[in-house]
Amino acid sequence: MLHLENPIQNYAWGSHSAISTLLGAATPSAKPEAELWLGAHPQAPSLVLPSREPLCALIERAPERTLGARNQARFGPRLPFLLKVLAAETPLSLQAHPTLEQARAGFDAEQARGVPLDAPERNYKDRNHKPELLCALTPFSALCGFRRIEESCELLGALKLRQLGALLDVLAKGPSDVALSQVVATLLSLPLQQRRELARAVLDRCTELAPIEGRFQHEYSWAVRLGVLYPGDIGIVNALLLNLIHLSPGEAIYLPAGNLHAYLHGVGIELMANSDNVLRGGLTPKHVDPTELLRVLKFQAGPVTVLTGDPSAFGKVYRTEAAEFELEQVTLSAAHELRFSDRRGPEILLCQDGELEVHCNGAALALARGQAVFVAAEEPEYGVRGEGVLFRASVGRF
Repeated sequence: MLHLENPIQNYAWGSHSAISTLLGAATPSAKPEAELWLGAHPQAPSLVLPSREPLCALIERAPERTLGARNQARFGPRLPFLLKVLAAETPLSLQAHPTLEQARAGFDAEQARGVPLDAPERNYKDRNHKPELLCALTPFSALCGFRRIEESCELLGALKLRQLGALLDVLAKGPSDVALSQVVATLLSLPLQQRRELARAVLDRCTELAPIEGRFQHEYSWAVRLGVLYPGDIGIVNALLLNLIHLSPGEAIYLPAGNLHAYLHGVGIELMANSDNVLRGGLTPKHVDPTELLRVLKFQAGPVTVLTGDPSAFGKVYRTEAAEFELEQVTLSAAHELRFSDRRGPEILLCQDGELEVHCNGAALALARGQAVFVAAEEPEYGVRGEGVLFRASVGRF
């Protein structure tokens, strides 16, 4: 059982209050705080206290003890998951993540070309895929996956823009996956001036329609916000092809490889495979590689499944198809101690609220709000007592 100090990522879209409040630090923070990373990604690993050794280095020294032989054989000598607290004050970019095979091929190809890992045009930072789960802590808005094609035709048709006529014809006539791929490819490949003009025309029409109550009022309102933040970015049109969802606290979404999405606003717990591979699709000043993005995107259209969590022995668990991770939320009262013996490997425990105490192998460690511990696979069981909310990140079920 190891107490962790966890790094903060200061991206421009982050909050000046959410993460600092969680950690009991001064608010507002001097810089926007976007993500709190809890894990062993080499880019920003957690530090083990009091030695401040990076968790990734400790795991490399003793992989079987920390991960367990079965996890080491399956995932290699690294922690298979990465836990984050994500605080989006403004929208993130449109993005998707590769499959494992695509990540390996893309990383190796960029390495062979000599592209530096920190180069702005670099697509692949590692050889891993990045399926992810987002569980809302506050009301949370996101764009996630392509909406039903009939709805997209209705939404875009209501804009009554001549410039969208040919794209609407493609959407209306072809199989949905083929039509969507053709439309997205067309939008991304337009000459720069045409992209800017179309983005401006769409923004102007959405600005006119956003105040009018109707089926797509929220979609038009978000398009206005995105268009103002990123003027001339064709991502505003692609965003209108995606499902707009609103999560209540405790609800979650799972995003597999190839899912085009963008987190818009809110605070949540994010659990993913241990990777930082992102293919951006717009609404960002950062590098966009249309060819590579189109290679990894999946164009299935339909509604989003919102997860509410299945009852577990200790709280509720958010199950997905991902082998690398599983998230459990546990609410504790002061009445009794919970004993966790259903160990499948390494775990990270985050005290999201209240004050807790973790007992393991004769030792005890107090956790205040925002603090976390790493429990190695070699520990057969541990206990938690106190009053608060605990998020438990572990490997998926075999």
